[in-house]
Amino acid sequence: MARSLRRPEIGLVMVQGRISGTGSAFCAGEMTATRAAVRLDSGEVGIGYVGGRSTCHAEIVATIDAVGQRAEWRDILERRIVAPLAEEAEVRRRLAAARANATKVEFFTVAREAGA
Repeated sequence: MARSLRRPEIGLVMVQGRISGTGSAFCAGEMTATRAAVRLDSGEVGIGYVGGRSTCHAEIVATIDAVGQRAEWRDILERRIVAPLAEEAEVRRRLAAARANATKVEFFTVAREAGA
């Protein structure tokens, strides 16, 4: 059983970006985030941060974080939660890249001979 150490809190976090992913970091703006902290009856403490205003989601993430600290659950969580989410993120990344690539335009110039 997980008990709340800190009730979920909704606030703002500063989001940073980089031009082309490699430039200097700049502040892109703020986004809403929710955080929560729980303690399992066995003593493990979990912290969860999620984008948006879902207090329930933050508590679930905190509980998964706490359970993941127990050796007997680590592989199960990796296989059933982390790996599928990583796979889904990769599929989304590839889809976004394919969409961007579909709009790519190749420019070329034709050199003309002088006097023609």
